[in-house]
Amino acid sequence: MSEVLLSGTDLIKSFGPTDALEGASMLVHENEIVAILGPSGSGKSTLLHCLAGIVAPDNGVVSYRGRDLAAMTDKERSALRRTDFGFVFQFGQLVPELSCLENVALPLRLGGARRKDAEATAREWMDRIEVGHLTGKRPGEISGGQGQRVAVARALVTGPKVIFADEPTGALDSFNGEQVIRLLVDTARDTGASIVLVTHEARVAAYSDREVVVRDGKTRQVALAH
Repeated sequence: MSEVLLSGTDLIKSFGPTDALEGASMLVHENEIVAILGPSGSGKSTLLHCLAGIVAPDNGVVSYRGRDLAAMTDKERSALRRTDFGFVFQFGQLVPELSCLENVALPLRLGGARRKDAEATAREWMDRIEVGHLTGKRPGEISGGQGQRVAVARALVTGPKVIFADEPTGALDSFNGEQVIRLLVDTARDTGASIVLVTHEARVAAYSDREVVVRDGKTRQVALAH
């Protein structure tokens, strides 16, 4: 097994009177795809958000490459999310005022890249994810499946080490969902990125190397036969 890249240990998180995580733990190794499964309200997305440094746990430790995220400054965590982490959400969350090319280039622009360089890299990724013909379109002018592929290109454009995908196929029909998850997984395999994948669909989880089941805020590890 490759080295541990990301870990969450004994994570506790509450939102008001609601306990979302009650001692959840999981590891993500380099070049590994881990699916997080569980019923609605079990804490799946909260676990992903804690691992990504979007939400701070009330207790427990999240470490990336051996460094505690809580010990980082807000600026350092933001920089981490722009460089080492990539994100794909259920509804894409593309910026409607920007073209698809500008959306994909956005993480690079936020990191200080020149527009010309950022858009050149974005074009390469859009071609690779099979949406190169959509560079001039805005999100409102394309289909949901196309939008998710653009979101995948945006997640990959910085060369992240970990891609966090929260129900990336949840808003798509089975055909488009299959295309999106296959593109995401195949590209991550090619680039050596790890994926933390929240899903409720067994066919999507089947693309993972390992499953973590969340129930009532607690985690259970499941080793897959393949």
